[in-house]
Amino acid sequence: MATKHKLIFGNCMEMGEIADGSIHFAITSPPYFNAPFDYDGLFTNYNQYLGVLNKFANESYRVLQEGRIFALNIDDMLVNGEKYPIVADSIKIFQSAGFRYRDKIVWKKPDGYLRISKRSGVILQNPYPMYYYPDNLLESIVIFQKGKFNYRTISQEVRELSKIDKKEFQNKNWHKTLWEITNVLPGSKLEKNVAAFPDELPYRLIKLFSYVGETVLDPFLGSGTTMKVARLLNRNCIGMEIIHDLEKVIKEKTGFDINNDMFNNEDKLEIIERKTGKYKFVTIEYVENKKKKGL
Repeated sequence: MATKHKLIFGNCMEMGEIADGSIHFAITSPPYFNAPFDYDGLFTNYNQYLGVLNKFANESYRVLQEGRIFALNIDDMLVNGEKYPIVADSIKIFQSAGFRYRDKIVWKKPDGYLRISKRSGVILQNPYPMYYYPDNLLESIVIFQKGKFNYRTISQEVRELSKIDKKEFQNKNWHKTLWEITNVLPGSKLEKNVAAFPDELPYRLIKLFSYVGETVLDPFLGSGTTMKVARLLNRNCIGMEIIHDLEKVIKEKTGFDINNDMFNNEDKLEIIERKTGKYKFVTIEYVENKKKKGL
């Protein structure tokens, strides 16, 4: 089955290239709010960050088909000693956009992985009450739904093609609200300077919430993980990415740079570049200068 993919370089706070109700499943991981090693100083303040979430939540609601799911990988963030309640605030934002809060899955990373710092070390240096800060190995996958899904709209043929492997479902503990998945390791070739989630995360969610031949959206495509997995699972994909410099990385990861035995070489990729307007694409140089200036 040949699939079609669309890469839109532009800001996902406006998704004019995508028609109302044309998306069957959406998954994304927005930038972490001013994360020290990824997006330090990118946003002027927390309210600006929430404003970005609000605009893309409303656009996502518009383009998502009735009854369908949006999976948001996001988590609270500690910045300069202050903890921001991003999960709680994002739930309220998506509810305000019209979504129903359906579920939350906790993604647990390996015990030996601490990307930013071992905060618990404070109490080892000062073994007294009030010095405790836990090491964070968790992120949240918040599941939202737009209205109610009509199961009768899916043909029996498509249902069978999209059937979930019950052994995989049980053996890998997909049935739990705690998913243990190894994260993308720092220094990975195609994820350099991009806080990418591992293939396993969209793999599970795409299989659980979409059918073969349907269209998956990732408003913050990054290095292209969602598009890669969607292509492997015989789904179409639309990915939006604001940083144009990532085009080469995305093509390589998704297999559109050269013929690749992993993929169906009859699949098609269309690239759209939003060069003008308030929500046009930018470059890495622009982003880095913005962070340095604190604008």
